[in-house]
Amino acid sequence: MSILSDNDIEQLMQKDELGIEPFQEKNLTPNGYDLSIEEVYIKKTEQHIKEGVAVIPPLTWFAISTKEFVKMGSKITSQLWIRSSYARRGIMASFGKVDAGFHGTLTISCFNANDTEVEIPVGDRFCQIVFESLLSEPKALYSKRSGTYQNQRGVTLKR
Repeated sequence: MSILSDNDIEQLMQKDELGIEPFQEKNLTPNGYDLSIEEVYIKKTEQHIKEGVAVIPPLTWFAISTKEFVKMGSKITSQLWIRSSYARRGIMASFGKVDAGFHGTLTISCFNANDTEVEIPVGDRFCQIVFESLLSEPKALYSKRSGTYQNQRGVTLKR
C-alpha cells in the first residue's frame, strides 16, 4: 500500500478512478484532501445545524457530515485524520478506514473533551482524507461486502 500524492489524486480523478465532489483546488494537500463540514448534529440538543456556526457544549458527543461526496475506486482506500486546529481545541474524533468502492459523504463521530463550548463553522475544513493505493483489486468491493452506507448523504447514524 502506498499513500497518494496531490499529483496522483488529480490523475486518478481525471481517469474517473477517484471522485471528490465538489472539488476545490485549495483543499488539496501534498498527500491528501481537506474535507469540509456540511452538517453538524448535536445529540444533547437534537440539533441539526446546516448553516452558520454550531456551538458544541462541553463534554458533548456530536457528529459531522462532510460536504464532499467521495467515490473510492476499486484499488483505492483511505484514512481520515482530524485537522490539528480542531485537536488543539479539545475535539476528538473516531475515524475508520474508507473502503475501496465506497461512494458517499462521510459521517464522523466526535466529542468535545474541553470544559468550555467550542464553535464549529459549517463549511470549515475539519479533517484530511489520505488516499492509499491497494496492491491488487479486492475480491469484492464495499457495495458487495456490506454496502450499508453506500451513497449516504448528510449525518447518517445508522441504517
